[in-house]
Amino acid sequence: MSTAPAVPENLRDDGDHADGEPPGAVRSGRLRPAAVARRLALPFGSLLLFLVVWQAVAAGGAWSETLVPPPAKVWDAFVNVSTTHDGVRGYNGTYLVEHLGISLRRIAFGAGIGIASGVVLGLVMGTIGWVRSLFEPWVTFLRTLPPLAYFSLLIVWLGINEEPKITLLAVAAFPPVVVATTTAVVAVPRQLLEAARALGASGRDVIRDVVLPSALPEIFTGVRLAVGVAYSSLVAAELVNGLPGIGGMVKDAANYNNTPVVLVGIAAIGVSGLVIDGLLLWIERTVVPWRGHA
Repeated sequence: MSTAPAVPENLRDDGDHADGEPPGAVRSGRLRPAAVARRLALPFGSLLLFLVVWQAVAAGGAWSETLVPPPAKVWDAFVNVSTTHDGVRGYNGTYLVEHLGISLRRIAFGAGIGIASGVVLGLVMGTIGWVRSLFEPWVTFLRTLPPLAYFSLLIVWLGINEEPKITLLAVAAFPPVVVATTTAVVAVPRQLLEAARALGASGRDVIRDVVLPSALPEIFTGVRLAVGVAYSSLVAAELVNGLPGIGGMVKDAANYNNTPVVLVGIAAIGVSGLVIDGLLLWIERTVVPWRGHA
Protein backbone atom coordinates (compact mmCIF):
# COMPACT_ATOMS: atom_id res chain seq x y z
CA MET A 1 0.00 0.00 0.00
CA SER A 2 1.57 3.28 -1.09
CA THR A 3 1.11 6.60 0.61
CA ALA A 4 1.14 10.02 -1.01
CA PRO A 5 4.22 12.09 -0.29
CA ALA A 6 3.77 14.71 2.39
CA VAL A 7 3.31 18.20 1.05
CA PRO A 8 5.09 20.95 2.98
CA GLU A 9 2.65 23.13 4.84
CA ASN A 10 3.75 26.31 3.09
CA LEU A 11 3.04 24.72 -0.32
CA ARG A 12 -0.35 23.19 0.48
CA ASP A 13 -3.37 24.39 -1.45
CA ASP A 14 -6.04 24.91 1.16
CA GLY A 15 -8.52 26.05 -1.49
CA ASP A 16 -8.52 29.57 -0.11
CA HIS A 17 -7.91 31.40 -3.37
CA ALA A 18 -10.02 32.99 -6.06
CA ASP A 19 -11.54 30.91 -8.84
CA GLY A 20 -9.08 30.44 -11.64
CA GLU A 21 -6.21 31.82 -9.50
CA PRO A 22 -3.18 29.55 -9.14
CA PRO A 23 -2.54 28.31 -5.60
CA GLY A 24 0.78 30.17 -5.37
CA ALA A 25 -0.67 33.55 -6.28
CA VAL A 26 -0.36 34.94 -2.78
CA ARG A 27 3.19 33.66 -2.40
CA SER A 28 4.20 35.28 -5.68
CA GLY A 29 3.60 38.74 -4.19
CA ARG A 30 -0.11 39.36 -4.84
CA LEU A 31 -2.07 40.05 -1.69
CA ARG A 32 -5.75 39.30 -1.17
CA PRO A 33 -7.99 42.36 -0.63
CA ALA A 34 -8.51 41.28 2.98
CA ALA A 35 -4.74 41.26 3.57
CA VAL A 36 -4.38 44.69 1.97
CA ALA A 37 -7.21 46.06 4.12
CA ARG A 38 -5.61 44.58 7.23
CA ARG A 39 -2.26 46.16 6.40
CA LEU A 40 -3.89 49.56 5.98
CA ALA A 41 -6.15 49.21 9.01
CA LEU A 42 -3.31 48.58 11.47
CA PRO A 43 -1.44 51.88 11.00
CA PHE A 44 -4.64 53.91 10.75
CA GLY A 45 -5.97 52.16 13.83
CA SER A 46 -2.81 52.96 15.78
CA LEU A 47 -3.05 56.60 14.65
CA LEU A 48 -6.68 56.78 15.79
CA LEU A 49 -5.76 55.27 19.16
CA PHE A 50 -2.93 57.79 19.54
CA LEU A 51 -5.31 60.70 18.83
CA VAL A 52 -7.86 59.38 21.34
CA VAL A 53 -5.23 59.02 24.07
CA TRP A 54 -3.82 62.46 23.22
CA GLN A 55 -7.27 64.06 23.46
CA ALA A 56 -7.95 62.27 26.75
CA VAL A 57 -4.65 63.47 28.26
CA ALA A 58 -5.25 67.04 27.06
CA ALA A 59 -8.81 67.05 28.38
CA GLY A 60 -7.75 65.54 31.72
CA GLY A 61 -6.24 68.82 32.85
CA ALA A 62 -3.12 67.29 34.37
CA TRP A 63 -1.02 69.65 32.22
CA SER A 64 -1.85 73.09 30.87
CA GLU A 65 -2.73 73.52 27.21
CA THR A 66 0.59 75.33 26.76
CA LEU A 67 2.38 72.05 27.42
CA VAL A 68 -0.13 69.58 25.96
CA PRO A 69 -2.46 71.31 23.51
CA PRO A 70 -5.45 69.28 22.26
CA PRO A 71 -5.39 67.91 18.70
CA ALA A 72 -7.88 70.58 17.56
CA LYS A 73 -5.47 73.39 18.47
CA VAL A 74 -2.62 71.67 16.68
CA TRP A 75 -4.83 71.32 13.61
CA ASP A 76 -5.66 75.03 13.77
CA ALA A 77 -1.93 75.79 13.97
CA PHE A 78 -1.35 73.58 10.93
CA VAL A 79 -3.99 75.49 8.97
CA ASN A 80 -2.55 78.84 10.09
CA VAL A 81 1.05 78.06 9.11
CA SER A 82 -0.12 76.60 5.79
CA THR A 83 -2.29 79.54 4.71
CA THR A 84 -2.59 83.31 4.97
CA HIS A 85 -4.63 84.31 8.01
CA ASP A 86 -5.35 87.79 9.41
CA GLY A 87 -2.94 89.20 6.87
CA VAL A 88 -0.09 86.94 8.10
CA ARG A 89 1.48 84.60 5.54
CA GLY A 90 2.16 81.22 7.14
CA TYR A 91 4.76 81.38 9.93
CA ASN A 92 7.17 84.29 9.87
CA GLY A 93 6.05 85.14 6.33
CA THR A 94 6.64 81.64 4.95
CA TYR A 95 4.21 78.77 4.41
CA LEU A 96 4.81 75.41 6.08
CA VAL A 97 5.49 73.70 2.75
CA GLU A 98 8.10 76.36 1.97
CA HIS A 99 9.80 75.89 5.35
CA LEU A 100 9.88 72.16 4.71
CA GLY A 101 11.12 72.56 1.15
CA ILE A 102 14.05 74.74 2.24
CA SER A 103 15.05 72.22 4.91
CA LEU A 104 14.76 69.32 2.46
CA ARG A 105 17.03 71.20 0.06
CA ARG A 106 19.60 71.60 2.83
CA ILE A 107 19.38 67.89 3.63
CA ALA A 108 19.68 66.99 -0.06
CA PHE A 109 22.87 69.00 -0.43
CA GLY A 110 24.39 68.15 2.94
CA ALA A 111 23.46 64.48 3.13
CA GLY A 112 24.22 64.07 -0.58
CA ILE A 113 27.77 65.30 -0.07
CA GLY A 114 28.22 63.10 3.00
CA ILE A 115 26.79 60.02 1.30
CA ALA A 116 28.83 60.40 -1.90
CA SER A 117 32.11 60.96 -0.07
CA GLY A 118 31.27 58.18 2.39
CA VAL A 119 30.72 55.62 -0.39
CA VAL A 120 34.02 56.56 -2.04
CA LEU A 121 36.02 56.38 1.19
CA GLY A 122 34.23 53.16 2.20
CA LEU A 123 35.20 51.48 -1.08
CA VAL A 124 38.82 52.52 -0.63
CA MET A 125 38.90 51.45 3.03
CA GLY A 126 37.29 48.12 2.18
CA THR A 127 39.78 47.28 -0.55
CA ILE A 128 43.03 48.69 0.91
CA GLY A 129 43.92 47.46 4.38
CA TRP A 130 46.33 50.21 5.41
CA VAL A 131 43.82 52.90 4.42
CA ARG A 132 41.22 51.20 6.62
CA SER A 133 43.65 51.10 9.54
CA LEU A 134 44.46 54.78 9.01
CA PHE A 135 40.93 56.19 8.77
CA GLU A 136 38.80 53.78 10.82
CA PRO A 137 39.57 55.39 14.23
CA TRP A 138 38.76 58.86 12.84
CA VAL A 139 35.47 57.68 11.34
CA THR A 140 34.51 56.07 14.66
CA PHE A 141 35.48 59.24 16.53
CA LEU A 142 33.33 61.33 14.21
CA ARG A 143 30.43 58.89 14.42
CA THR A 144 30.23 59.19 18.21
CA LEU A 145 30.14 63.00 18.25
CA PRO A 146 26.71 64.62 18.69
CA PRO A 147 26.07 67.37 16.14
CA LEU A 148 25.83 70.12 18.74
CA ALA A 149 29.36 69.28 19.89
CA TYR A 150 30.91 70.78 16.78
CA PHE A 151 28.19 73.01 15.36
CA SER A 152 29.41 76.04 17.30
CA LEU A 153 32.87 75.49 15.86
CA LEU A 154 31.43 75.32 12.35
CA ILE A 155 29.70 78.65 12.93
CA VAL A 156 33.00 80.20 14.04
CA TRP A 157 34.74 78.85 10.94
CA LEU A 158 32.01 79.28 8.31
CA GLY A 159 29.68 82.01 9.55
CA ILE A 160 25.91 81.87 10.09
CA ASN A 161 24.64 81.41 6.54
CA GLU A 162 24.10 78.12 4.68
CA GLU A 163 27.67 76.82 4.87
CA PRO A 164 27.65 75.57 8.50
CA LYS A 165 24.22 73.97 8.06
CA ILE A 166 25.22 72.06 4.91
CA THR A 167 28.54 71.06 6.50
CA LEU A 168 26.86 69.81 9.67
CA LEU A 169 24.43 67.64 7.71
CA ALA A 170 27.26 66.31 5.53
CA VAL A 171 29.40 65.44 8.56
CA ALA A 172 26.40 63.77 10.25
CA ALA A 173 25.59 61.63 7.18
CA PHE A 174 29.18 60.70 6.40
CA PRO A 175 30.12 58.05 9.07
CA PRO A 176 27.15 55.65 8.67
CA VAL A 177 27.81 55.32 4.95
CA VAL A 178 31.55 54.82 5.43
CA VAL A 179 30.99 52.09 8.03
CA ALA A 180 28.30 50.29 5.99
CA THR A 181 30.28 50.46 2.74
CA THR A 182 33.54 49.32 4.33
CA THR A 183 31.83 46.40 6.08
CA ALA A 184 30.05 45.36 2.89
CA VAL A 185 33.22 45.47 0.77
CA VAL A 186 35.24 43.49 3.32
CA ALA A 187 32.46 40.88 3.43
CA VAL A 188 32.51 40.21 -0.34
CA PRO A 189 33.26 36.45 -0.75
CA ARG A 190 36.90 35.91 -1.62
CA GLN A 191 35.92 33.13 -4.04
CA LEU A 192 34.12 35.66 -6.23
CA LEU A 193 37.13 37.95 -6.31
CA GLU A 194 39.51 35.13 -7.17
CA ALA A 195 37.18 33.81 -9.87
CA ALA A 196 36.94 37.26 -11.47
CA ARG A 197 40.71 37.67 -11.46
CA ALA A 198 41.18 34.16 -12.86
CA LEU A 199 38.92 35.14 -15.77
CA GLY A 200 41.19 38.08 -16.55
CA ALA A 201 39.25 40.91 -14.90
CA SER A 202 41.25 44.01 -14.04
CA GLY A 203 41.09 45.69 -10.64
CA ARG A 204 38.57 48.20 -11.94
CA ASP A 205 36.46 45.40 -13.43
CA VAL A 206 36.49 43.51 -10.14
CA ILE A 207 35.26 46.57 -8.24
CA ARG A 208 32.60 47.39 -10.85
CA ASP A 209 31.30 43.88 -11.58
CA VAL A 210 31.87 42.03 -8.30
CA VAL A 211 32.47 44.31 -5.33
CA LEU A 212 29.80 46.93 -6.01
CA PRO A 213 26.93 44.50 -6.79
CA SER A 214 27.77 42.49 -3.67
CA ALA A 215 28.06 45.57 -1.47
CA LEU A 216 25.08 47.55 -2.81
CA PRO A 217 22.46 46.13 -0.39
CA GLU A 218 24.49 47.16 2.67
CA ILE A 219 25.41 50.47 1.06
CA PHE A 220 21.70 51.27 0.72
CA THR A 221 21.23 50.39 4.38
CA GLY A 222 23.99 52.86 5.21
CA VAL A 223 22.34 55.50 3.01
CA ARG A 224 19.03 55.09 4.84
CA LEU A 225 20.79 55.38 8.19
CA ALA A 226 22.68 58.44 6.97
CA VAL A 227 19.50 60.20 5.87
CA GLY A 228 17.94 59.41 9.25
CA VAL A 229 20.93 60.84 11.10
CA ALA A 230 20.88 63.94 8.90
CA TYR A 231 17.18 64.38 9.63
CA SER A 232 17.78 64.05 13.38
CA SER A 233 20.45 66.75 13.05
CA LEU A 234 18.16 69.12 11.14
CA VAL A 235 16.96 71.15 14.12
CA ALA A 236 20.55 71.45 15.36
CA ALA A 237 21.65 72.60 11.90
CA GLU A 238 18.98 75.33 11.92
CA LEU A 239 19.57 76.57 15.46
CA VAL A 240 21.26 79.70 14.11
CA ASN A 241 19.68 81.70 11.29
CA GLY A 242 17.40 78.75 10.52
CA LEU A 243 14.40 80.72 9.29
CA PRO A 244 13.04 79.95 6.83
CA GLY A 245 13.33 76.23 7.52
CA ILE A 246 11.27 73.65 9.37
CA GLY A 247 13.86 73.20 12.12
CA GLY A 248 14.19 76.96 12.50
CA MET A 249 10.40 77.20 12.71
CA VAL A 250 10.32 74.61 15.51
CA LYS A 251 13.07 76.39 17.44
CA ASP A 252 11.51 79.84 17.01
CA ALA A 253 8.07 78.59 18.07
CA ALA A 254 9.59 76.88 21.11
CA ASN A 255 11.19 80.18 22.17
CA TYR A 256 7.68 81.65 22.43
CA ASN A 257 6.09 78.53 24.01
CA ASN A 258 4.02 78.08 20.85
CA THR A 259 3.63 74.34 21.39
CA PRO A 260 1.02 73.75 18.63
CA VAL A 261 3.41 75.09 15.97
CA VAL A 262 6.24 73.03 17.49
CA LEU A 263 4.12 69.89 17.17
CA VAL A 264 3.17 70.80 13.59
CA GLY A 265 6.87 71.14 12.72
CA ILE A 266 7.74 67.85 14.40
CA ALA A 267 4.92 66.10 12.55
CA ALA A 268 6.07 67.61 9.24
CA ILE A 269 9.61 66.38 9.84
CA GLY A 270 8.40 62.90 10.79
CA VAL A 271 5.95 62.48 7.90
CA SER A 272 8.43 63.74 5.33
CA GLY A 273 11.04 61.41 6.83
CA LEU A 274 8.68 58.47 6.36
CA VAL A 275 8.07 59.48 2.74
CA ILE A 276 11.79 59.81 2.01
CA ASP A 277 12.57 56.47 3.66
CA GLY A 278 9.82 54.82 1.61
CA LEU A 279 11.28 56.38 -1.54
CA LEU A 280 14.74 55.06 -0.65
CA LEU A 281 13.26 51.61 -0.06
CA TRP A 282 11.61 51.71 -3.49
CA ILE A 283 14.88 52.77 -5.13
CA GLU A 284 16.70 49.98 -3.29
CA ARG A 285 14.23 47.35 -4.46
CA THR A 286 14.53 48.67 -8.01
CA VAL A 287 18.32 48.92 -8.10
CA VAL A 288 19.06 45.86 -5.95
CA PRO A 289 16.29 43.36 -6.80
CA TRP A 290 18.47 40.43 -5.68
CA ARG A 291 18.53 41.52 -2.04
CA GLY A 292 17.13 38.80 0.18
CA HIS A 293 17.49 36.14 -2.49
CA ALA A 294 20.16 33.46 -2.43
